[in-house]
Amino acid sequence: MKALIYKPSKSVTQSGTKKSEKWILEFKRVSRTEIEPLMNWTSSSDTQNQVKMKFSTKELAISYAKKNSIDYTVKEPKKHKIKPKSYSDNFSYDKKTPWTH
Repeated sequence: MKALIYKPSKSVTQSGTKKSEKWILEFKRVSRTEIEPLMNWTSSSDTQNQVKMKFSTKELAISYAKKNSIDYTVKEPKKHKIKPKSYSDNFSYDKKTPWTH
């Protein structure tokens, strides 16, 4: 049984980061999915890939995986650079592109 421990990225449609604060332990897919011929539903005999466990810290997720002898991989989140800028920069005299309506 293999698992992936990661921190989800923030939603691209929202500016907030509330849903990306916790670490997630998710089991990797073991069996492939099958398409049911009549209704075209996808199914799988593997129910482990439906489990997503949330932890407040990475260390808690790792200790849970070690305690339950789960093979795990940690995917570190990317660090984002925040460019400090202010509203007045839109109207500065030294702006590279001219201000238009």
